[in-house]
Amino acid sequence: MAIVVGVDYGTLSVRVSVVDSERGRVGSGVADYPLNRRREDPDYATQSHADHMRALVEAMGKALASAKVAGGAVEAIAIDTTGSSVIPVDENLQPIDDYYLWCDHRAWREAALITETAHRIGLAAIEWCGGVYSSEWGFSKLLHWLRHNPAKRGRFFTALEHCDMAAATLCGIRDAAQAPRSICAMGHKWMWNDSLGGLPPEEFLVEVDPLLKGVRERLAGRYATSDRIAGGLSDEWASRLGLRAGIPIPVGAFDAHWDAIGAGVHAGDVVNVVGTSTCIMAIAPSTSLIPGVCGVVQGSIHPSMAGIEAGLSATGDIFDAIARRAGTNVAALSEGLDRYRAGQTGLLRLTWDNGDRTVLVNPELGGVTFGWTLMHTAQDELFAAIEGTAFHTRAIFDRMAEFGVPIRRVINGGGIPQKNEVLNRVYANVLNKPVLAPKTEVTSLGSAIFAFLAAGTFRSVEEAQQRLCPEYRVIEPEAGAAAVYQELYPAWRGAYFGLGRKTAEPVAMGGVLPLLRRMAKEAHNRNDAATDVA
Repeated sequence: MAIVVGVDYGTLSVRVSVVDSERGRVGSGVADYPLNRRREDPDYATQSHADHMRALVEAMGKALASAKVAGGAVEAIAIDTTGSSVIPVDENLQPIDDYYLWCDHRAWREAALITETAHRIGLAAIEWCGGVYSSEWGFSKLLHWLRHNPAKRGRFFTALEHCDMAAATLCGIRDAAQAPRSICAMGHKWMWNDSLGGLPPEEFLVEVDPLLKGVRERLAGRYATSDRIAGGLSDEWASRLGLRAGIPIPVGAFDAHWDAIGAGVHAGDVVNVVGTSTCIMAIAPSTSLIPGVCGVVQGSIHPSMAGIEAGLSATGDIFDAIARRAGTNVAALSEGLDRYRAGQTGLLRLTWDNGDRTVLVNPELGGVTFGWTLMHTAQDELFAAIEGTAFHTRAIFDRMAEFGVPIRRVINGGGIPQKNEVLNRVYANVLNKPVLAPKTEVTSLGSAIFAFLAAGTFRSVEEAQQRLCPEYRVIEPEAGAAAVYQELYPAWRGAYFGLGRKTAEPVAMGGVLPLLRRMAKEAHNRNDAATDVA
């Protein structure tokens, strides 16, 4: 028997789980931290390193108390975080500003410039991140910070992803050359590719902007997959956290990637990690290019397989925004949502409220809803938004399948599928595939699995998954609902590509509203008939 700690940093809170190799999760603790937004700039989203570390101490205390486990019994600790969440640091790896959080989209101009430059000079690495560089990724965020903080440039030495900053801090690492660099983070968000010589060449970065001169060299460190050790827990942080000094900390990764491991992903599976946004994760024995998919990186999810990442820039955030505009919350607005049926709202939703991550990779898009009438309610919009995120997921699956990624099982991981059965049902019907939902929460279970590997408890990811991952509930598609969505999907897809690309060919949209009206009327007729029979 062994005991480890898995840490999961989300957008608004950190969860610490104490996990026993025989009994599974035996305790957990959560602590919040603020997300800094500005009403006048919806692209702005930052967080403080000090807030993150304060919350970790708080959550660790709660977790150990909940588990009734002494800190000295913990044999390893592993950390996953959001990403790309980037912090500029000085030569001692001390923060000189807040994190640009993953959902900070201020760098959309920088992202467009990186994309244009990469294609103009023929940079091969751009193709491995779907052909379009994103404002959610590292180089664009760093360039935006350099452009807008001239007074702080003199102190700048390097930038770190949150997962690497957290590991370096806990290990007491102050030398950038010794800092862990997660292949998960650097491969998906910084165009690092081992087969292409690592990071993009200096000449490319300087061509983008001379402010990036020398940055490639400063992004030095120990690039590694998560089956490697970042270091041992320092005396200082062992004291703060109530753990033993020296216990191993593996190289970190992004939360969604490790959530896929915790959800039991195997080759042939696709895991929808549905939370504030959606990350769609898959693993495969070998790598291939997938246009519009935001990353194919060897070793990023499973250390010995290719990791494939796609996703939606907002999911739960859209649901929250709909409820907030209605003066309520999602839980209250969802009461009675289980009575809704496919197509009954007469609404068709393009869920671009926070831009498009995949497959258009365009942060400048905004949400679109077709079919509004004077009688529609906020609850109608919420159901249509769930349908819209499901259609978007189907479009991503289509792109992955088109380029050779097998999709044999669909697993709905993340926090929302644990508490929203309507979403699971809609996804099963839109995808027309069974959806597997873990019977218990998997957040921070993936980090615990890598902690066990660091401690030497299990010999492989698969052995740990077999012992620790939960069983699934299976949500089967309903034939009638699946048929409705099969008829609606071409209209959604036409609108998605027709409105989402500046270079799109003209699309005939005249049939969309009549289709929505007809589908809504047919859905209401079916409901009335079912009520009469009852």
